[in-house]
Amino acid sequence: MPVTPAPLGRHAAAPVELKQQYDANRAGRPYLLFRDGNGEQRIVTLPETRDPVSVGRGPSCDVSLPWDEKVSRVHAQLERIGDDWTIADDGLSRNGTFVNGDRLTRRKRLFDGDLVRVGSTEMAYRAPAQSLAPTVTGRSMVAPALSDAQRRVLVALCRPYHDAGSYATPATNKQIADELVLSVVAVKTHLRALFQRFGIDDLAQNTKRARLVELAFESGAVTTADFKPRPA
Repeated sequence: MPVTPAPLGRHAAAPVELKQQYDANRAGRPYLLFRDGNGEQRIVTLPETRDPVSVGRGPSCDVSLPWDEKVSRVHAQLERIGDDWTIADDGLSRNGTFVNGDRLTRRKRLFDGDLVRVGSTEMAYRAPAQSLAPTVTGRSMVAPALSDAQRRVLVALCRPYHDAGSYATPATNKQIADELVLSVVAVKTHLRALFQRFGIDDLAQNTKRARLVELAFESGAVTTADFKPRPA
Protein backbone atom coordinates (compact mmCIF):
# COMPACT_ATOMS: atom_id res chain seq x y z
CA MET A 1 0.00 0.00 0.00
CA PRO A 2 1.49 3.41 -0.96
CA VAL A 3 1.76 6.21 1.57
CA THR A 4 -1.52 8.15 1.69
CA PRO A 5 -1.43 11.70 0.31
CA ALA A 6 0.49 13.93 2.75
CA PRO A 7 -1.68 16.35 4.74
CA LEU A 8 0.80 19.19 4.30
CA GLY A 9 3.35 20.05 1.68
CA ARG A 10 3.46 17.89 -1.45
CA HIS A 11 -0.24 16.98 -1.57
CA ALA A 12 -2.16 20.05 -0.53
CA ALA A 13 -5.80 20.89 0.05
CA ALA A 14 -8.56 22.31 -2.10
CA PRO A 15 -10.06 25.66 -1.01
CA VAL A 16 -13.00 23.96 0.73
CA GLU A 17 -10.55 21.79 2.70
CA LEU A 18 -8.47 24.84 3.56
CA LYS A 19 -11.65 26.38 4.96
CA GLN A 20 -12.13 23.30 7.18
CA GLN A 21 -8.54 23.67 8.41
CA TYR A 22 -9.10 27.38 9.01
CA ASP A 23 -12.18 26.63 11.11
CA ALA A 24 -10.19 24.06 13.11
CA ASN A 25 -7.42 26.61 13.66
CA ARG A 26 -9.92 29.22 14.83
CA ALA A 27 -11.32 26.74 17.36
CA GLY A 28 -7.86 26.79 18.92
CA ARG A 29 -7.60 23.13 20.00
CA PRO A 30 -4.86 20.75 18.81
CA TYR A 31 -5.91 18.33 16.09
CA LEU A 32 -4.67 15.65 13.72
CA LEU A 33 -4.94 16.28 9.98
CA PHE A 34 -4.68 13.40 7.53
CA ARG A 35 -6.24 11.73 4.50
CA ASP A 36 -8.04 8.41 4.54
CA GLY A 37 -7.69 5.54 2.10
CA ASN A 38 -9.90 7.36 -0.42
CA GLY A 39 -7.84 10.53 -0.21
CA GLU A 40 -10.49 12.42 1.76
CA GLN A 41 -9.33 14.93 4.34
CA ARG A 42 -9.93 13.97 7.97
CA ILE A 43 -9.62 16.28 10.98
CA VAL A 44 -9.63 14.73 14.46
CA THR A 45 -9.73 17.27 17.29
CA LEU A 46 -7.89 16.10 20.38
CA PRO A 47 -9.92 16.13 23.62
CA GLU A 48 -9.61 18.74 26.35
CA THR A 49 -9.48 15.96 28.94
CA ARG A 50 -6.27 14.14 29.84
CA ASP A 51 -7.54 10.79 28.57
CA PRO A 52 -5.01 9.10 26.25
CA VAL A 53 -5.87 8.86 22.56
CA SER A 54 -5.21 5.54 20.83
CA VAL A 55 -4.23 5.27 17.16
CA GLY A 56 -4.57 2.01 15.23
CA ARG A 57 -6.39 -0.12 12.71
CA GLY A 58 -8.86 -1.49 15.27
CA PRO A 59 -12.40 -0.04 15.27
CA SER A 60 -12.19 0.69 18.99
CA CYS A 61 -9.23 3.05 18.58
CA ASP A 62 -9.91 6.75 19.06
CA VAL A 63 -8.20 7.43 15.73
CA SER A 64 -9.13 4.39 13.65
CA LEU A 65 -7.31 3.76 10.34
CA PRO A 66 -9.01 0.58 9.07
CA TRP A 67 -7.87 1.07 5.45
CA ASP A 68 -4.16 0.81 6.30
CA GLU A 69 -2.95 -2.79 6.50
CA LYS A 70 0.48 -1.69 7.75
CA VAL A 71 -1.04 -0.19 10.89
CA SER A 72 -1.30 -2.48 13.92
CA ARG A 73 -4.65 -2.92 15.65
CA VAL A 74 -3.34 -0.65 18.41
CA HIS A 75 -0.36 1.18 16.99
CA ALA A 76 0.48 4.27 19.08
CA GLN A 77 -0.89 6.44 21.85
CA LEU A 78 -1.11 10.18 22.27
CA GLU A 79 -1.17 11.62 25.76
CA ARG A 80 -1.59 15.13 27.04
CA ILE A 81 1.04 16.24 29.54
CA GLY A 82 0.50 19.74 30.86
CA ASP A 83 -0.51 21.88 27.91
CA ASP A 84 1.34 19.74 25.37
CA TRP A 85 0.58 16.51 23.53
CA THR A 86 3.05 13.66 23.31
CA ILE A 87 3.15 10.44 21.31
CA ALA A 88 4.58 7.04 22.19
CA ASP A 89 4.71 3.62 20.57
CA ASP A 90 6.09 1.56 23.48
CA GLY A 91 6.34 -1.55 21.30
CA LEU A 92 2.64 -1.54 20.42
CA SER A 93 3.21 -1.57 16.66
CA ARG A 94 4.79 -4.04 14.29
CA ASN A 95 6.12 -1.45 11.81
CA GLY A 96 6.99 1.42 14.15
CA THR A 97 5.86 5.02 14.47
CA PHE A 98 7.77 7.91 12.90
CA VAL A 99 7.83 11.65 13.66
CA ASN A 100 9.34 13.85 10.95
CA GLY A 101 10.98 10.74 9.50
CA ASP A 102 12.60 9.54 12.74
CA ARG A 103 11.44 6.31 14.33
CA LEU A 104 10.12 6.70 17.87
CA THR A 105 12.20 5.05 20.56
CA ARG A 106 10.62 6.87 23.49
CA ARG A 107 7.79 9.29 24.23
CA LYS A 108 8.10 12.48 22.17
CA ARG A 109 6.57 15.91 22.61
CA LEU A 110 4.73 17.12 19.51
CA PHE A 111 5.03 20.58 17.99
CA ASP A 112 2.78 22.34 15.50
CA GLY A 113 3.46 21.01 12.00
CA ASP A 114 5.10 17.75 13.08
CA LEU A 115 4.40 14.88 10.68
CA VAL A 116 3.53 11.55 12.28
CA ARG A 117 3.59 8.39 10.15
CA VAL A 118 1.94 5.17 11.22
CA GLY A 119 1.97 2.40 8.65
CA SER A 120 1.31 4.10 5.30
CA THR A 121 -0.68 6.98 6.79
CA GLU A 122 0.90 10.36 7.41
CA MET A 123 -0.78 12.72 9.88
CA ALA A 124 0.04 16.33 10.65
CA TYR A 125 -0.18 17.46 14.24
CA ARG A 126 -1.58 20.98 14.38
CA ALA A 127 -1.53 23.13 17.51
CA PRO A 128 -3.01 26.54 16.63
CA ALA A 129 -1.66 28.12 19.82
CA GLN A 130 1.88 27.29 18.66
CA SER A 131 1.31 28.45 15.09
CA LEU A 132 3.58 31.09 13.59
CA ALA A 133 0.75 32.34 11.38
CA PRO A 134 -0.15 36.06 11.20
CA THR A 135 -2.44 37.53 13.83
CA VAL A 136 -6.13 36.69 13.47
CA THR A 137 -8.45 39.55 14.33
CA GLY A 138 -12.19 39.04 14.75
CA ARG A 139 -13.59 36.75 12.09
CA SER A 140 -10.76 36.88 9.57
CA MET A 141 -7.01 37.03 9.23
CA VAL A 142 -5.54 40.38 8.20
CA ALA A 143 -3.56 40.00 4.98
CA PRO A 144 -0.14 41.69 5.03
CA ALA A 145 0.61 44.52 2.63
CA LEU A 146 2.07 43.18 -0.61
CA SER A 147 3.70 44.79 -3.62
CA ASP A 148 2.09 44.21 -7.02
CA ALA A 149 4.93 41.86 -7.96
CA GLN A 150 4.61 39.85 -4.73
CA ARG A 151 0.88 39.52 -5.22
CA ARG A 152 1.27 38.27 -8.80
CA VAL A 153 3.73 35.62 -7.59
CA LEU A 154 1.33 34.62 -4.80
CA VAL A 155 -1.58 34.21 -7.23
CA ALA A 156 0.58 32.14 -9.58
CA LEU A 157 1.68 29.95 -6.65
CA CYS A 158 -1.98 29.31 -5.76
CA ARG A 159 -3.27 28.82 -9.33
CA PRO A 160 -3.11 24.98 -9.34
CA TYR A 161 -5.64 24.90 -6.46
CA HIS A 162 -8.16 26.65 -8.68
CA ASP A 163 -7.36 24.61 -11.77
CA ALA A 164 -6.92 21.11 -10.31
CA GLY A 165 -8.76 20.92 -6.98
CA SER A 166 -8.12 18.51 -4.09
CA TYR A 167 -4.80 17.02 -5.19
CA ALA A 168 -3.21 20.24 -6.39
CA THR A 169 0.28 21.20 -5.33
CA PRO A 170 1.70 24.72 -5.22
CA ALA A 171 3.14 25.88 -8.53
CA THR A 172 6.87 25.30 -8.90
CA ASN A 173 9.32 28.19 -9.21
CA LYS A 174 9.71 27.35 -12.92
CA GLN A 175 5.94 27.36 -13.50
CA ILE A 176 5.60 30.72 -11.77
CA ALA A 177 8.55 32.13 -13.72
CA ASP A 178 7.08 30.96 -17.04
CA GLU A 179 3.63 32.38 -16.25
CA LEU A 180 4.91 35.79 -15.14
CA VAL A 181 7.90 36.00 -17.50
CA LEU A 182 10.35 36.28 -14.63
CA SER A 183 13.61 34.58 -13.82
CA VAL A 184 13.55 31.71 -11.32
CA VAL A 185 15.91 33.78 -9.14
CA ALA A 186 13.37 36.63 -9.06
CA VAL A 187 10.60 34.19 -8.11
CA LYS A 188 12.68 32.81 -5.24
CA THR A 189 13.35 36.35 -4.00
CA HIS A 190 9.63 37.20 -4.01
CA LEU A 191 8.75 33.94 -2.27
CA ARG A 192 11.29 34.58 0.49
CA ALA A 193 9.69 37.99 1.03
CA LEU A 194 6.21 36.40 1.09
CA PHE A 195 7.29 33.83 3.68
CA GLN A 196 8.46 36.70 5.88
CA ARG A 197 5.36 38.82 5.33
CA PHE A 198 3.07 35.95 6.28
CA GLY A 199 5.25 35.05 9.27
CA ILE A 200 6.20 31.54 8.17
CA ASP A 201 9.88 31.87 7.27
CA ASP A 202 10.76 29.72 10.30
CA LEU A 203 8.59 26.78 9.24
CA ALA A 204 10.11 23.58 7.86
CA GLN A 205 11.06 23.93 4.20
CA ASN A 206 8.71 21.15 3.08
CA THR A 207 5.66 22.91 4.55
CA LYS A 208 6.29 26.56 3.69
CA ARG A 209 4.78 26.69 0.20
CA ALA A 210 1.58 24.83 1.08
CA ARG A 211 1.17 26.88 4.26
CA LEU A 212 1.59 30.09 2.25
CA VAL A 213 -1.20 28.98 -0.10
CA GLU A 214 -3.39 28.19 2.90
CA LEU A 215 -2.81 31.61 4.46
CA ALA A 216 -3.33 33.37 1.14
CA PHE A 217 -6.86 31.93 0.89
CA GLU A 218 -7.63 32.35 4.59
CA SER A 219 -6.63 36.01 4.66
CA GLY A 220 -8.35 36.95 1.41
CA ALA A 221 -5.02 37.94 -0.15
CA VAL A 222 -6.03 35.56 -2.97
CA THR A 223 -9.63 34.90 -4.04
CA THR A 224 -11.29 33.06 -6.92
CA ALA A 225 -11.65 36.39 -8.71
CA ASP A 226 -7.87 36.41 -9.16
CA PHE A 227 -7.89 33.35 -11.41
CA LYS A 228 -8.80 34.94 -14.70
CA PRO A 229 -8.02 32.93 -17.83
CA ARG A 230 -4.39 33.32 -18.75
CA PRO A 231 -3.54 34.80 -22.18
CA ALA A 232 -3.07 32.17 -24.88
